[in-house]
Amino acid sequence: MSKSKIQVKIGNITIGANCPVAIQSMTSVSVLDKDATMEQIERFERAGGDIMRIAVPDMPSVAAFRAVRAQTRVPLVADIHFDYRLAIAAIEAGADKIRINPGNVSEAHLDKIIDCAKANAVPIRIGVNSGSVNKDALHACGGDRCEALAYSLKQYLRHFETRNFTDLVLSVKSTNVRECVSINRIIADWGYPLHLGITEAGLLNQGLVKNSIGIGSLLLDGIGDTVRVSLTADPTEEVYAAKDMLVALGLRNGITFVSCPTCGRCSVNLPAAAQQIYDYVKDMNVNYKIAVMGCEVNGPGECSDADLGMAGANGKFVFFKKGQRYKTVDSQYAVEEFKKEIDKLTNAD
Repeated sequence: MSKSKIQVKIGNITIGANCPVAIQSMTSVSVLDKDATMEQIERFERAGGDIMRIAVPDMPSVAAFRAVRAQTRVPLVADIHFDYRLAIAAIEAGADKIRINPGNVSEAHLDKIIDCAKANAVPIRIGVNSGSVNKDALHACGGDRCEALAYSLKQYLRHFETRNFTDLVLSVKSTNVRECVSINRIIADWGYPLHLGITEAGLLNQGLVKNSIGIGSLLLDGIGDTVRVSLTADPTEEVYAAKDMLVALGLRNGITFVSCPTCGRCSVNLPAAAQQIYDYVKDMNVNYKIAVMGCEVNGPGECSDADLGMAGANGKFVFFKKGQRYKTVDSQYAVEEFKKEIDKLTNAD
């Protein structure tokens, strides 16, 4: 249950105040390449993503953003830096939300953005991060960067609130996991929906570890309404990582997939079988536990709560339901036969 008290509507997705946690990513190609941008958005949507962010660095990009907006139902966020005119143009081009760092624009220009967003009922994500912490705020907080980030965000928030604009999503990110967790715990009590992520988390393996610790810790405390698992990888990898995290925490429907690390008892090619089964079930929006194990001695016992499982031994796989064995299949046919069993289970709904 989220701590946020305010709901914010982003296109056809609503976040905050106990709405489901939404998954975000960001296109990694120039929006000027409209075909490549659409290809990424379509794969993102098929993977289960909810909200896509697009960098809009100049006016030609605004025109391209407008064209992309017309081709998809996915909620789109325009990522804006420095030029307030781009924010206004992106709103007028159909952005469902804009993301700005208020520290990058003057107060007068920020007010113009607020007026435009208010007139078009478009929410704003206020984003600050560890790489651009305000020096005055850092001095005022005695060099404590977490406190300085919260202080900066609070000042920006007050500016929006004095202008009666509260259609906001807050985001404070850091490359430091502990720092990111600490700062989000501070701002969680403010009541606004929070966007979570570990910025510049790195390549796939390293990034998964950092994001899982940081985002997972906060979600377990009921903090966070939308997430981006930032990775130096294809945007769909971010979606699958976020889905796995939310499913593991019981915050999203999906297959709970388990497989063992193997040991000396394993006599089948478990990694290959597990990968094929995972790829088969990863997009399913049903709540079942599927197990792929490497040993018939411990497999059914260790995964006795699995709705369906398979465990390999001596060139064969034993199939089991809730720990009870019911079928044995030669390893060369096991994966395809197991897929059929999965279809029977899921189609029963």
